[in-house]
Amino acid sequence: MKATGIVRRIDDLGRVVIPKEIRRTLHIRVGEPLEIYVSGAGEIIFKKYSPLGELSSFAARYAEVLSRSVGGAVLVTDRDHVLAVSGASRREFLDQPLASGYEQAMEERRMLVYGEENTLFPFPGAPQSVTMLAPILSHGDIVGSVALLGGEPGETETKLIGVAAAFLGRQMEE
Repeated sequence: MKATGIVRRIDDLGRVVIPKEIRRTLHIRVGEPLEIYVSGAGEIIFKKYSPLGELSSFAARYAEVLSRSVGGAVLVTDRDHVLAVSGASRREFLDQPLASGYEQAMEERRMLVYGEENTLFPFPGAPQSVTMLAPILSHGDIVGSVALLGGEPGETETKLIGVAAAFLGRQMEE
């Protein structure tokens, strides 16, 4: 843990303001849920809550099957990090933060495919680019994405990635 040197007081309603600089650095948006942890040493820790993170082991198995079906690397992300990867180096991708271009692509709320959009989505430090991205929507909110790395996606791959994103979004709703 790293000290910031910032001190805040608790108000009459028990609230603490998280400074804007920290929210901006950690990409914490207004209304975004935070998990609260307490340590034995009297520390209170706030952690960004990722509802998709609870499905990460399931998403990893799904990514593995999907990767074999499409013959390429598949990533499953929440809004900030890679949660599951198959067909590529786990060390290279797992828990890596998303590039701003990737986040903006998710915000479009529709499947993006290289060739149709003529855009490759770079991934920090990766030799391959994301050639297809489908946002995972749950209750109308973007909770993550399913992406295909490298290659030229065809109609079958497009449908499979879209179904995977829809399925994971539906799992989040239950």
